[in-house]
Amino acid sequence: MAAHVKKILITAGPTREMLDPVRFLSNLSTGEMGYAIARAAARRKYRVTLVSGPTALKPPQGVRFIPIITAQQLEKACSELFPEQDCLIMAAAVCDFTPEVSRRQKIPSAAGYALRLKRTPDILASLAKRKGRRVVIGFCLETKNLISRAKEKLRRKALDGIVANFYDPKRQIPFGDRRTKVVMIGADLRPQELPKLAKEQVAERLLDWIESFPSRGKS
Repeated sequence: MAAHVKKILITAGPTREMLDPVRFLSNLSTGEMGYAIARAAARRKYRVTLVSGPTALKPPQGVRFIPIITAQQLEKACSELFPEQDCLIMAAAVCDFTPEVSRRQKIPSAAGYALRLKRTPDILASLAKRKGRRVVIGFCLETKNLISRAKEKLRRKALDGIVANFYDPKRQIPFGDRRTKVVMIGADLRPQELPKLAKEQVAERLLDWIESFPSRGKS
């Protein structure tokens, strides 16, 4: 365990942005990566808090578990928990858009309905602005220009590192418990491409990487 990292906040899974009580916007995230990181960190005796959107997975043993549904709930949980952490690993797939109005009653299927969307908050960028001594790691999924887009997000959000996933339905599907390839990019902007690995193995490599970061001392 790195001396400067003892408490880790990990986010996982998708968010759901409700259209009405039964319908929602979301994405294909299953939470497998975030849960694998939480299990690996717990095995290393970190004090782990896992904030998770809706998944079919069981909370890992020895981990503080906080379930959420929406991006707004994730933002609230992370904002409250972040000050006491040494590291944030933002593996959750936050839905980028939410309805301007969420109906309190089910929208009749026969009714015409124009859906107006607004952006959800950029939780990761907001937290990274006040990271101080904390290590902040983001995740991104892209369908083209993987490295350049990952580097741009790392710089724009002032992250210490980013884990980039490529999605191509015919060649590379990173969702679920499949083996997957990722690229880790740190502050030096040098991509470290990992071979195709099980997510438990990716989690271990990610934690090894974080433990190699130099301590910044106290904020």
